[in-house]
Amino acid sequence: MMIKKLILTTALTLGISVAVQAADDIHNLNFNEAVQRAVADGTLDGSVKFYLAGTKSGGQLLQKGIVTNKKTNGFAKSAESSCDWVLRSTLIQLQNAAKNRGANAVTNIVSYYKANESHSSTTYECHKGTAVAGVALKGDLVKF
Repeated sequence: MMIKKLILTTALTLGISVAVQAADDIHNLNFNEAVQRAVADGTLDGSVKFYLAGTKSGGQLLQKGIVTNKKTNGFAKSAESSCDWVLRSTLIQLQNAAKNRGANAVTNIVSYYKANESHSSTTYECHKGTAVAGVALKGDLVKF
């Protein structure tokens, strides 16, 4: 009887964890609007500009291919809310990296979730599961 309970408990636990992991949806959200909100409320200081791939080029390249990969608690939160929050974390990390290298812009930004590049000139990619939301970006540090 104990073995049956153990097998049943293990099967239920595995089934629940698979269901939680399977609920990973991709959301493509407006990048510029999110950046503007973060600057407006002081999350970003505005000293570093952010440009998605294909929207700005030029300047002196200081570092190519810097990667951020942030996660946040997404449990019982909308995709828009949790994705906006985690994007802010990635932008803060990029802003700090740019300032540390003497850059004033991050260009050629692409979504880089699980090392898969996704190019858009208007949106960023956020992966939202039942409990976690994640944003990964890759871009170049530039001085204009």
